[in-house]
Amino acid sequence: MAKTQSFADKAKGKKKADHITVKFVKSVKTANGNYKFNEKFVRLEDINKVTELK
Repeated sequence: MAKTQSFADKAKGKKKADHITVKFVKSVKTANGNYKFNEKFVRLEDINKVTELK
């Protein structure tokens, strides 16, 4: 039997995301002088808001 649904049909049905996800890396200095990096994923409405992250 032939497939009734193609990949193009599946991709056409998906909704495009209205946000963008970026990886935010923050450096933190510990009490004994070493640096630690905290990583997290942040959802933004617009890529221009990257400069506002702290």
